[in-house]
Amino acid sequence: MLQTAPNKNTSLLGTGFYTVPEAARLLKIPPLNIRRWLGGYTYKRGDTTVTMPPLWSPQLPSYDHHIELGFRDLIELRVIKTFIDHGLSIITVRNCLDYARECANDPRPFSTRRFQTDGRSIYLESLRRSGEAEVLDLKKKQYVIKKLIDRTFRDLDLSDDIVTRWRPFDGKPSIVIDPQRAFGQPIAANYGVPTVVLADAVKAEGSIERVTHLFDVSSSVVRDAMKFEHSLAA
Repeated sequence: MLQTAPNKNTSLLGTGFYTVPEAARLLKIPPLNIRRWLGGYTYKRGDTTVTMPPLWSPQLPSYDHHIELGFRDLIELRVIKTFIDHGLSIITVRNCLDYARECANDPRPFSTRRFQTDGRSIYLESLRRSGEAEVLDLKKKQYVIKKLIDRTFRDLDLSDDIVTRWRPFDGKPSIVIDPQRAFGQPIAANYGVPTVVLADAVKAEGSIERVTHLFDVSSSVVRDAMKFEHSLAA
C-alpha cells in the first residue's frame, strides 16, 4: 500500500524535515552515500551477494521509496562524514555506532552529550570489540578522534543531553539550523528568515540595502546569508 507524504504542519513539528538532496547540500555529501547509509545496499563478493542493512532508521517514515530525514539524522550523518573524511572505513564507523548506542542508550548516539564527552573511549572500545585495534596506531588515533569530536561539537548546541541546534556558518550565531523553527531549514537566527530567501532576494533586487529594508534584517546578517548559501553552492 502506498504511503502518503508526511504532513509538514503536524508530524514534523520540532523534528525537522530534509529530503536526501537537501541533506546532501547542507552536509556536502553525495546523495548516493546518504541513500546507501540509510536505505541499505547490496554488493557482490565473488559469487556471493552481501546485504548491508541501513545504519539506522530515519526519524521520518519513508514513502514511495523516498527517504526523509529529521534534524538528528542530519547531525548523525555530519559526524559520520567527518570520520570518513579522515580515513575511517564505513565498517569501523558502523562498529562505533553500534557500541555508542549501548553507551548512550540512544538510537542516534553521535548527536548526544555522551558521545561529546566519551566519544574517544567509545571509539577505542568499539575497535577492541571488533578486533580492529591491532592494525591501528591507537595512540595516534586517540588524539585524532578526540580532535575530530571536539571540532564537530564546537558549532552544535545541546539541550537535555542531545544536539538541538547547529550553527552551520563557521559557528557564527547569525545563522542557525533549529528543528523547532522553519522545519529545520537554515535561517537568520534573530529574524527567522531562511537564508536562501535572503540570498535570492539580493539577486532579484540587486542590492543588500534594499533587502535589509524589505525583510527588516541587518545588512551583516544578509551578507552572512549570502556567503553561507554561496558556500553550499560551491
